[in-house]
Amino acid sequence: MRKSGVLLALMTTTVLTAGCYYYPVPAPCPMIAQATAVSVTVARDYVAQVGSLRLKACQDGVCKEAAVELIPGTASIDKGCAPDGVCSATASPDGTMIGMLMLESLTEAPMALTARGISPGGSALPVRTLDFRPRGVYPFGEQCGRFVTASVILDAEGLRPAA
Repeated sequence: MRKSGVLLALMTTTVLTAGCYYYPVPAPCPMIAQATAVSVTVARDYVAQVGSLRLKACQDGVCKEAAVELIPGTASIDKGCAPDGVCSATASPDGTMIGMLMLESLTEAPMALTARGISPGGSALPVRTLDFRPRGVYPFGEQCGRFVTASVILDAEGLRPAA
């Protein structure tokens, strides 16, 4: 009876091990919803010129315009990895300001973007426009689906797509 139990355990272990080997489990995907928005970063050397900002985005015949709340931007600072493999980072202010214009939908179709700003002193800043195409990216791998991003930078020269 004892040999039968050992044989049964050995056969079960072999079947389970073979099943794991032949049927790989796909990598898990994060449960994150995509924000349908245009994000704008006001460059560090232009922040002092911008008191308030208003964006208008037009895509696929639909336009949305609204004031954008600007908050301090940050950069990630690598804190390194511990011997057990746990890595960390921290956010540090980088002198930029960031904001978002929420949209009903966002596709990879061409988009026309207009930025209107007011200086801290109350005078109008130059109106800036940009025609660009949002990008589809796979930040978590192709198995997790495509995210469409629309990010721009505003500086003294105007608007440009973020890299």
